Amino acid sequence: MNLPLQQIAADVCVAPQLSPEAMAEAARLGFKAVVNNRPDFEHGPDQPTSAAVQAAAEAAGLVYRHLPVAGGYQSPEEIAAFAALLAELPRPLLCFCRSGARSTRLYQQAISL
Repeated sequence: MNLPLQQIAADVCVAPQLSPEAMAEAARLGFKAVVNNRPDFEHGPDQPTSAAVQAAAEAAGLVYRHLPVAGGYQSPEEIAAFAALLAELPRPLLCFCRSGARSTRLYQQAISL
């Protein structure tokens, strides 16, 4: 399985929606933590739930956090919460959302705080 990763910092990558099965591959690639920025069922019942991804991530030895945010707007509180995750989580870090753009914007805004 090839994960569609985009590196946005030395120790941070983003990706579009990842499946529970992708968590083992993320761990194999050396990631230590995963942040899911996508709300459950954002685009219907076929999207994997946070709980399913979390179970797979933890089974693969990854630290998992769910910070669901809307695609078009991230509030100052959400950005601050993401900044706190950046400070807390082990690296390398993998963040994902629908396309990767939302996680990228969150990262860019969080590091500018």
